[in-house]
Amino acid sequence: MVNLSEEDEPEIFSTTRRYGSVLENIIIDDKGIPNFFDTALTENTRGSYPIEFIDNRTEDSLGGHPQNVIFLTCDAFGVLPPISRLTPAQAAYHFISGYTAKVAGTEIGVIEPQATFSACFGEPFMPMHPGVYADLLSDKMEQHDSTCWLINTGWSGGGYGVGKRMRIPWTRAMLNAALDGSLNSAEFIVDQRFGFAVPTSCPGVPDEVLIPRNTWADSAAYDAKADELAVMFKANFERYSAGVSEAVNTASPQPSK
Repeated sequence: MVNLSEEDEPEIFSTTRRYGSVLENIIIDDKGIPNFFDTALTENTRGSYPIEFIDNRTEDSLGGHPQNVIFLTCDAFGVLPPISRLTPAQAAYHFISGYTAKVAGTEIGVIEPQATFSACFGEPFMPMHPGVYADLLSDKMEQHDSTCWLINTGWSGGGYGVGKRMRIPWTRAMLNAALDGSLNSAEFIVDQRFGFAVPTSCPGVPDEVLIPRNTWADSAAYDAKADELAVMFKANFERYSAGVSEAVNTASPQPSK
């Protein structure tokens, strides 16, 4: 988020009028001038800008095949690891699940985080069964030997109201380590409940943060909440289980009870 001062307004308005843009959740007055300080709709706003504003863009707007696929989630329960490595089948499962949390500032009326599932992280925009898109993702990952990472920027040490949000410098360090390949040399353990691989160390990140159970004061409380989330995953996925492979269905979390 950029904090704008009053003296910034003339330049911002001038740029918007001159180049044009697509703005979301921003109030426009009767002269077509946006008010970036008006939060009547929501504090979460978006804007687009011409691609020419990006200095290091490619001339043809094309890139190579990604070696790393990043899923972003915000776990309000505080039980998912801050970074996990997923197999192609697990990537398909979590892509279809689209788990995250609605947090204050993203939608009107949301005061406390609420767990939510949105297939392919954009369910309203998917005309076909989510399994179609998930299969395509898995096939492309295997074809190009890509790795999928699940990044969790939610709570650590407990859920909302008890734990704390994951620190941004730690998230950046984990993401950089995944993208530059240095995280591949770390030791990984398999999360027995969710099945994905979790690194035990990462440069710039305290080791205990990587294993969420270690950050909770009450390990039994962690297990109970993690089981609760696993059950939610399984219940949500029942809508899609008939349209995916056995391998994807097998990637479902397994509650300890």
